[in-house]
Amino acid sequence: MNVWLAIAVTAVGCYLVKYFGLSAPAGVLERPLVKRLAALLPVALLAALTAQQTFSDGRYPMLDAKAAGMAAAALALVLRAPFLLVVGVAVIITAGVRALGG
Repeated sequence: MNVWLAIAVTAVGCYLVKYFGLSAPAGVLERPLVKRLAALLPVALLAALTAQQTFSDGRYPMLDAKAAGMAAAALALVLRAPFLLVVGVAVIITAGVRALGG
């Protein structure tokens, strides 16, 4: 029952956030600070989610094959590789480290 309550509360919360965002006055949305936050906040949240999923097992920080794949992808990005190649390198390195590590 607690899971369904959490789902319902989350759904209502998401609806309210969307509603308040749509009902905000145009003058508020035109402020430079609001524009800057709207541009930077999604990037920061995605980076935090990626870091949490890569360097944690859910409870404790850890370094494993995912971290090696991210490092390889970062190196490929620094070398200006195309995006598909970056993803491929990350997949191959992660699979290789998992195969070698058991």
